[in-house]
Order: sequence, then structure tokens, then C-alpha cells
Amino acid sequence: MTTETKTTLHHSTAIVVTEMASRYLQQLCKHFGHKLPVNFTTQRGAIVFDFGMCALAAKDNMLNLTVTAGDEVSLSRLKHVVASHLERFAFREELEIAWA
Repeated sequence: MTTETKTTLHHSTAIVVTEMASRYLQQLCKHFGHKLPVNFTTQRGAIVFDFGMCALAAKDNMLNLTVTAGDEVSLSRLKHVVASHLERFAFREELEIAWA
């Protein structure tokens, strides 16, 4: 008899409206890429944290952020880390980052 362990992943998504979607995607990936594994183009990116992952997609004037973690505490931390860095890069505009 085998015992199967099932891991539940927690997700949250935010769609940020900005004319600088591709630029912010690249800035986030380059910034985190100094210490973390990242993979990105001008339109898609992925950042792997020790406690979760952030997938990014830029299209026209929208930046889509999807964070995934193994538990709610890590998910909350990941949302805060990604949002706070994005807000710093976008200091010239007021972004609305609403996680769902």
C-alpha cells in the first residue's frame, strides 16, 4: 500500500493597469535575479522564491501577477514582497494592486 501526500497550493492574482507593464516586469525580474532564479522576456517572467513563485505577464497596458505558495502565510508574504517592490519601481504613478 502506498501513501500519497497531496500538497495544496495557494494562489492569488492581481491585474495592474499601467502603460509601463513590460518595463516593470523586466525591472522586477532583473532586481530579484541578483539573488533568486528568474526567467523572463519582455512579455513573460517567473521568479522563484524560497517560499513560493511569482509568474508575470505583460500585455498592452496590463501587468498580470500570479503568486503561488504552499501555505497562506507564505502567500501573504509573497504578495507583500512583490507588491512593495513594484510600488517602489512605479513611484511616479499610483498603481492599484488588488489581489484576488
